Amino acid sequence: MTEEIFRSDAYARTCEATVLAVDERGIRLDRTVCYPEGGGQPGDTGVMRLADGPEVRIADTRKGAQPGEILHIPAQPATWLKPGMCVTTEIDWARRYRFMRMHTCLHLLSAIIIAPVTGGQVGDGYGRLDFDLPESPDAAEVNEKLNALIKSDAPVSFRWITDTELDAHPELVKTMSVQPPRGVGRVRLVDIEGIDLQPCGGTHVAHIGEIGAVTISKIEKKGRQNRRVRLEFPSPTPPAA
Repeated sequence: MTEEIFRSDAYARTCEATVLAVDERGIRLDRTVCYPEGGGQPGDTGVMRLADGPEVRIADTRKGAQPGEILHIPAQPATWLKPGMCVTTEIDWARRYRFMRMHTCLHLLSAIIIAPVTGGQVGDGYGRLDFDLPESPDAAEVNEKLNALIKSDAPVSFRWITDTELDAHPELVKTMSVQPPRGVGRVRLVDIEGIDLQPCGGTHVAHIGEIGAVTISKIEKKGRQNRRVRLEFPSPTPPAA
């Protein structure tokens, strides 16, 4: 298993690691700051450097076939990398920070619109959630409530519960199409103080004020019982923390 530095510290931008394996699937390290695609959030991009050699551009990060396996996908083949080599990995921080802000913002949205979530996507500067709703909510009202919550600057914290504890509290799971990441016997909860509590393996900001202003750009009818709410950040966006 790869040590998931991003899980304990979403603000870590770089780390040293040892190469475990390199093949057609990707590069495996003993530890990484790169978040692998999952839960609607894209995988990280970045660079991997040897102290005295060339660098490898990381085009994507994905989960492997085994629990805890993380694949760093190089933009070009990096067959010269060998197990045992020491590398420094650095993520594209500005891109990741936009994902963190939007992912946390979508948690806030799910606390404002009280309905099961049928789908979602964290994009670069935009995002969406689909809700199991027969009628569309009022966009102006949702927009006002969302930005008011953001201004409260509530802290975001994390704690872990066992799979058994989660099974005993199914109300914590808001998503109908995406289940919390399992396989290691415990599940991480994301707690936005006084606002929202739900399982999630993604990366998030430490205080919701970091999200900045957002706009409800569109609410669409995507079926008899499905409403899609789209968000976006105005331009320019706040600088990365």
